[in-house]
Amino acid sequence: MVSTINDKPTVVGTDKISAYHWLMFGVCFFGNIMGGTASTLMSVYLPVLVKDLLGSNGSNDLGQVSAYISALYFVGWAIGGLFMGVIGDRIGRAKSLALSIAMFGLFTVLISVVSSWEMVLVCRFLCGFGVGGMLVINNTLLSEMWPARSRAVFIGILSIGFPVGIFSSGAVNYTVSSWREGFMVGLVPLALGALAFWILRESEVWKQSKTSNEGPTATQSLKEHRSQLINGSIIFGSMLIGLWAVFSWVPTWVQSLLPSGSDGQRERGLSMMLLGAGGLSGGFVSGWVSNALGTRKAMLLCFGVCFILSFLLFKVNNSFNTMTVVEIAMLSFMFGISQGLLAVYIPQLFPVSIRGMATGFCFNVGRFFTAAVVFFVGALVTTLGGYGNSLFTFSFVFLLGFSILLMARKI
Repeated sequence: MVSTINDKPTVVGTDKISAYHWLMFGVCFFGNIMGGTASTLMSVYLPVLVKDLLGSNGSNDLGQVSAYISALYFVGWAIGGLFMGVIGDRIGRAKSLALSIAMFGLFTVLISVVSSWEMVLVCRFLCGFGVGGMLVINNTLLSEMWPARSRAVFIGILSIGFPVGIFSSGAVNYTVSSWREGFMVGLVPLALGALAFWILRESEVWKQSKTSNEGPTATQSLKEHRSQLINGSIIFGSMLIGLWAVFSWVPTWVQSLLPSGSDGQRERGLSMMLLGAGGLSGGFVSGWVSNALGTRKAMLLCFGVCFILSFLLFKVNNSFNTMTVVEIAMLSFMFGISQGLLAVYIPQLFPVSIRGMATGFCFNVGRFFTAAVVFFVGALVTTLGGYGNSLFTFSFVFLLGFSILLMARKI
């Protein structure tokens, strides 16, 4: 049974996890896995994909085209998250989630048959659109339908799906050398999206919010929650910028540490698998960390440690060695914890009637800046003296997130 008080859900008698809860969680979790795979598969194949499409005459444009492809993905991700959050508030969480999963699956598959890098740009933009929508809607759906007592733990577990997908992208690259064959993995989320249309049902809390005429309009509610929107956007966006600067460029940074002429396939694949494995374990424990320390204190810890580890990783290492491996794993572990904590913290800042829209705003406004960062990491390599210096420079956003959290709302 679910009732609403002041437009916020009060869950009554729903501590029992039903068979449908598990089914819904399975769709959301597997959607996260495939979203992580679709997002980072381009990172591990990027050096060879762009080289193949440009040919020998375009070798001078390799870095610039790679930056365009990476940056436009985040623009699509941001627009998709904003747009699908609004759509999720209007047509329902279940339909929006199914549509988002199917969309990024379709445009991942289409990359396998493209004939130019311009076509890759279009496909990556639309793939990002679907992934951005999926990440907003599945967190919103789970926060409204999962039993309150174990909600934080399972939202934390949900967050590990994305790093599982990151690990999977590294595993695909490790075993499949052809990037065209690798991108055929998009058939899996395409099928999952079709299945989700049939088996998911709408949130009862969302249904009640649509039938009630009481309370402020969406525009009025957004104005009332302006400070939460600003703080939530900066907190989520600062972690996102640091995280994706690392995820997008670490394989290329690893390649730069290797001797000239080294293929680097295994090292690049290993680095992405480490990012995924660390994020997986961090996300898995994030719910218990939240319960033990409080969400806000735990996030402060994450931001501080991420900055310190970024310094050690990108300013100390001059070659790919055991310490490089350990530091990549530790940094991704903290990233994983942060994603689980943020998935709990952000949606609960807002009432049900605007939760999808507001969560989408907080999750995605920072991605416009992330797109610029991903581009400028590559563009500033020469100016700053290498990928390591570029990546560390952008890690100062962790200190920004730390500062805003000190003043942010406690939940």
